[in-house]
Amino acid sequence: MADASMIIETRALCRSFGATRAVDSLDLSIFRGEIFGLVGPDGAGKTTVLRMLAAILNPTAGHATVAGFDTVKKSEAIKAHLGYMSQQFSLYGDLSVLENMNFFADIFGIKRQARAGRIDRLLDFSRMRKFSARRAAQLSGGMQKKLGLACTLIHEPEILLLDEPTTGVDPVSRREFWDILTELHITGTTIVVSTPYMDEAERCSRVGLMYQGRLMVCDAPSRIRMMVDGELLAFRPENLQRAAALLNGQPGVLEIQTYGDLLHIFVDAAARRGPEIIERLAQAGLSCAGPWPAQPRMEEAFISLIGKQAGK
Repeated sequence: MADASMIIETRALCRSFGATRAVDSLDLSIFRGEIFGLVGPDGAGKTTVLRMLAAILNPTAGHATVAGFDTVKKSEAIKAHLGYMSQQFSLYGDLSVLENMNFFADIFGIKRQARAGRIDRLLDFSRMRKFSARRAAQLSGGMQKKLGLACTLIHEPEILLLDEPTTGVDPVSRREFWDILTELHITGTTIVVSTPYMDEAERCSRVGLMYQGRLMVCDAPSRIRMMVDGELLAFRPENLQRAAALLNGQPGVLEIQTYGDLLHIFVDAAARRGPEIIERLAQAGLSCAGPWPAQPRMEEAFISLIGKQAGK
């Protein structure tokens, strides 16, 4: 019997393109009403997963259900429950904001008596009302993304699939877009979003890290941050590359990552290894500020997990 709390489920889901396995044996369960983030490097398989969940692409093997419907056998039934926004959302540049929204209302068969109220609400919701007469081609990148989301929401779907929706827009527009997603989340919409941004991953209920077509880990951001071995210390040496080379392989040093002008060093025991690291650098004639104890962020956790997977 299906779990009513699950709105999306995949079992052994695979998709190949020739000899390339883009998605490999994906088992995934997404809860009704959560924001689920798919994170991973380019080529990890995130877009392919979303296209299969949107019933645009059939799996090579395995199966998936969305809102209780099989994505292959009941693909048409899924459309009423689903809003899908690709990386390059197809807005019509010669049409105004309002004309684009009416066009998508036509596509989804929204009756005239219902669409006026929906469009009115979406213009306010997306902060686009004062731009309603502006052509889509004349909007900024951030406003185009918000218009794309408004068009995706015109048929009031209970599930949103968003493929890197904020890539290429400025930080302020990214924050505004995520404020809108948070409001949707509060109303109970299930959101599945792929993103390359670790700060966006932090805002998700749960995150799935994909690498080379496989799901490496799936958990809440707070739990993923704790999956890195050891304790984290931050240092600011005068020569970043030379310091990293000197410390690599030193007893107790588990992993070294660079972050701006800082070295983030995972050690087996911070109280012991911090002074040892400073002494080792001093012996080599390198001055160094620190150490400062730090908590791993999603970025450090993902780099570490991918590094282990790749055998680095």
